[in-house]
Amino acid sequence: MVKVGIVGLGYWGPNLLRNFSQHPYTDVYGICDIDSSKVDKLSAKYKEISFITTDYKELLKEDIDLVAIATPPETHYEIAKEALMAGKHILVEKPFTRTTREAEELIELAERKNLKIFVDHTFVFHPVVRKIKEIIDSGELGEVYYFDSERINLGLLQTGVNVIWDLAVHDFSIICYLFPDVNFVKINAFGSKHIHPYYEDIAHVMLESDNGLIAHVHVSWLSPVKIRKTIIGGKDKMLWWDDIHPFEKLKLYNSRIEIDFSKEDPIRPTYIKGDIITIAIDNYEPLYKEVENIVSCIVEDKEPEVDGYEGLKVVQLLEKCNKVMKRNV
Repeated sequence: MVKVGIVGLGYWGPNLLRNFSQHPYTDVYGICDIDSSKVDKLSAKYKEISFITTDYKELLKEDIDLVAIATPPETHYEIAKEALMAGKHILVEKPFTRTTREAEELIELAERKNLKIFVDHTFVFHPVVRKIKEIIDSGELGEVYYFDSERINLGLLQTGVNVIWDLAVHDFSIICYLFPDVNFVKINAFGSKHIHPYYEDIAHVMLESDNGLIAHVHVSWLSPVKIRKTIIGGKDKMLWWDDIHPFEKLKLYNSRIEIDFSKEDPIRPTYIKGDIITIAIDNYEPLYKEVENIVSCIVEDKEPEVDGYEGLKVVQLLEKCNKVMKRNV
């Protein structure tokens, strides 16, 4: 059994608690939040929990294997470092840390102490993302030209990070998973503060790679409708992912533009609009698959699917976006 302690019981912590509690090879030994009412409420619901506290330092003294950290981003580094120093594996909610330096220090500490870092990029375990990865790797799309995503809604304004760190972090983790070898050589980001007094609440990010792939990510806390869509365009076919759609989430379009450069006037393209196929998707909760991976990595001493280095990649992109946005003000 993997003994788990969960720190932070706000928005995401209860989801971690539910999934770890449901796994047959985990024991949620302790929970922690500075708000005692949250601790009391969840300990009453999950009566098997042995240890409750409002001080995470007390939880770190207990005999547990893994500390799951679901606290505000500005606290991740401190809690993660103390957990590693206490000899615990760690799962850290996105974003991994607030700076590249912090991420690198945690990675070095974990390696020195032979401990594992898991970063909670839940979309990496999403069944649609897994299917998209399978399609891209099969070569069915041909050369991939672009990744275009929109992740917008009305709310929830964060108190410690801007909308890129809150929402685009998901898209960055998906991009890094789908295109692990792509090197983004140019980053541009534009953001604005309309409602939030301190942080950007709307932003557009452009990533350009050294192999021609471009990625555009639009995120917003100020949309009247909730949209979660991604289009991936290839030379041969294109993908459409609508994460809001109840059942037809992923479609494959046999659409493309062909140009015969052997002709005298090549700028007369042929437009191919073929079949549209709705792709069957497995039905499971991504977070539970993530928990399965975490447990198997600890029990069997395997490398995490989303480790500290994957978290570092995303933090580096987030940091660069912040720097660029300041220049573009």
